[in-house]
Amino acid sequence: MRSTSIVISFLLVITSSLTLAQDIQEALPGVNGSYDEKSPVISPDGKLLYFTISNHPQNVGGIRDLGDIWYSEFDGLQWSTPVHAGTTLNSRDYNAVAGFSDDGLWLYLLSHYDASGNSAKTQGISVSRKSTGSWSKPENISIPYFQNKSSFLSGSVLMDGSLFVYAAETYGSRVEDIYMTRKGSDGKWSAPINLGSKINTQFQELSPWMSMDGKVLYFSSNGRPGCRSFDVFSVSRLDDTWSNWSDPESVDTDINSEGRELFFRQYPSLGFSMYTSTKNSDGYGEIKIYRPDVPFKDSIVVAEVVQDTIIKIEEIIRPVTDDKTIKIHGTVTNAKTGEVLNSKLSFEATDTLINVNASTGKYSILVGSTRSYSIKIDAPGFVNNLEKLDLNTYEMKELEMNFKLQPIEVGTTVTLKNVLFIQSKPELLPESYPELNVVVQFMKDNPHVEIELSGHTDSRGSFRQLMTLSQQRVNRVKSYLVSKGISSKRIVGKGYGGSKPIASNDTEETRMLNRRVEFTIKKL
Repeated sequence: MRSTSIVISFLLVITSSLTLAQDIQEALPGVNGSYDEKSPVISPDGKLLYFTISNHPQNVGGIRDLGDIWYSEFDGLQWSTPVHAGTTLNSRDYNAVAGFSDDGLWLYLLSHYDASGNSAKTQGISVSRKSTGSWSKPENISIPYFQNKSSFLSGSVLMDGSLFVYAAETYGSRVEDIYMTRKGSDGKWSAPINLGSKINTQFQELSPWMSMDGKVLYFSSNGRPGCRSFDVFSVSRLDDTWSNWSDPESVDTDINSEGRELFFRQYPSLGFSMYTSTKNSDGYGEIKIYRPDVPFKDSIVVAEVVQDTIIKIEEIIRPVTDDKTIKIHGTVTNAKTGEVLNSKLSFEATDTLINVNASTGKYSILVGSTRSYSIKIDAPGFVNNLEKLDLNTYEMKELEMNFKLQPIEVGTTVTLKNVLFIQSKPELLPESYPELNVVVQFMKDNPHVEIELSGHTDSRGSFRQLMTLSQQRVNRVKSYLVSKGISSKRIVGKGYGGSKPIASNDTEETRMLNRRVEFTIKKL
């Protein structure tokens, strides 16, 4: 009887994979129309899709308008009918979205805007901020020596706002090449740098997008062997410079076709990529979703069967070589009692999402050893947790990681170890948002929970300054949670300055422990 259960569960895993493989591409019938859809970008919470429609009669410039920004909303089942984004973001010239900030409150735009709100062709980028549910008037971002002679600008901004990669026809070039510019610590942008002949050809390179870790560049080209029109390619940075790249490789053949493929972007947390294609269309671009036949490369599918004992079957969909993997194992327990917990873990890196069940409290998983991971740990009745793991090793073959989760009960205090701020300021660093999003999900999963945020500093500085700074930081965290849909009535916050240290203030290592944000469950 036990062997029958194993066979059935294994077949369920295989059937699930086959079903996914048969439905790897999806058009968006509620979004795509009879016009040319371009530059699709999804908001960080996955609920809004912004994109450009060319020559639509409802554009600001009518049917001669090269493109206005529209948006569609996801209701959990499907995308809504597109809505024009209004005249604050749109003009008679070409308008498109370059990206969002991590918290979704900044919207980067592919154009400059003049005093009257009209965009100045395709010269540079600008940013709009969300205020009381709507977007503010765009503010121009100054990039020295920026020039684009084309009527069309494509590119993307990293979510931390530090990098802009774009395609433009500029000084001395006859067609679009790909360039990059970076924002320095002083807030100023560098002069654009051509990414070189390894990437750029004598033909056109368009719609570049950089992976979230800044290591892999995706772009479309019509100048490489085998191109039937525009195909999507990827290259990897081989060092910390922006001049040493791997050879360009065509992405999955399920994406590239005899049509024109542009605007490729990956959304690992949503399990798909998005791009536009003219394949099977009326000649205009249509927005498509691509779901790979496995979630992402290096992924592992784990099936567990509970009978008299627990039997684990692991199928490595795309095995990697032994010298580039590491076995991670450990136990998930109750922080108060030490009891093992039935839990789930997710290991996420760029282009990789691996889920594993630990129904006995124990887990074991094989992952790539040269990556950095965010590890999310969930267990019913306990506060979910997020940990960071930076591997980047070829030597280590095995690593034990044990996790302790706090029960959901009044009085439980959780330290947000990865919520960080700019030194001496209340501004959040970009790496704070993943853990804050875990808190958001916890609040949504437990709608009756009310919490108190507490901010703490080390002891350096005047008492009044430290109290003010810690309160400002608490207010910033609360504002972020509220911006993600959590009622402000469920959150109170207080800054304690350096009055509640948990370690000595004698060394930098221990002072770091004192600089923290916590939340305490006050009501269920």
